[in-house]
Amino acid sequence: MGERKQSNTPYDDVFRTLLNDCSSLIIPVINEVFGETYTGKEKILFSVNEHFLNQQDGDMQERITDTCFQILGKESKKYHMECQSSPDHSMLIRFFEYDTQIALDDGEISGNVLTVTFPHSAVLYLRSKKLAPEKLEVKMNTPGGSIRYDIPVMKARAYTAKDLFEKNLLFLIPFYIFSHEEQFEKYERDQQELEILKKEYAGIRAGLEDLMEAGKISEYAKCTIVDMSGRVLEHIAKKYETVREGVKDVMGGKVLEYEAKTIREEGRKEGRKEGREEGREEGIRGTVSVLKGLGIPYQIIQSKIREQYHLSAEASEKYL
Repeated sequence: MGERKQSNTPYDDVFRTLLNDCSSLIIPVINEVFGETYTGKEKILFSVNEHFLNQQDGDMQERITDTCFQILGKESKKYHMECQSSPDHSMLIRFFEYDTQIALDDGEISGNVLTVTFPHSAVLYLRSKKLAPEKLEVKMNTPGGSIRYDIPVMKARAYTAKDLFEKNLLFLIPFYIFSHEEQFEKYERDQQELEILKKEYAGIRAGLEDLMEAGKISEYAKCTIVDMSGRVLEHIAKKYETVREGVKDVMGGKVLEYEAKTIREEGRKEGRKEGREEGREEGIRGTVSVLKGLGIPYQIIQSKIREQYHLSAEASEKYL
């Protein structure tokens, strides 16, 4: 097999982290893009996001899709979404490659018929002009006729901070800073303008706190959104120290480090009898209890206790 290559950006990392750690936040995004009516309580099943594509030179190129998952509602549907910092029509090629492979993954052969089902695909543009297309389109000419399907375009800049809360698009909050990118130079030299930006972000932080206190999002989800907002900010405003520090002042720092410390310390308290099996059992159960209290997803809890206590997947199940 030839050399494996993969492409990745800081924004892709944030996108995947949000999806994996706070998966329920993607459901309102799907509702917005595809006009669905999911309640947010549906189960999400993730698919493999790594595919190896044959290249003409014989190499195998590894491609990583940003999201490929199935929502189990009244009708189960598979979705594929990509995050793109700027409009790029080469995305169409990647979408076709990914969608084809995703369809083949679940393809079924019955007699002499192969049936493949393509996912519902969409792209999130972090930067886009007002006149950017509302959709991309893939057209396939086959011996049996032409087939085409649309790929809706979601534009992060099209949403105000108020929109994000009213439509419950909390998933997009870390990328909201893109709507201010063209004003960074002005904010950097004009303190009054910077204060307006800081006030807006103070409102975003307050909105997240209100949702957490009302029990609509977990503390872990709130902390993840804030932390991911900081990661996007560090990259997009790396040349604008005043902007970075100003927004960080009101949004908060690396809050997840505090959560990790809390989890670790509480687990230790519950496992004081370290070295004895019952003490270890208490430690594991204490850690699970703290993680559940923070609203951390099942998959993340399982991963953390497996890593911390060197458990097999089967052994970790009994604590969940």
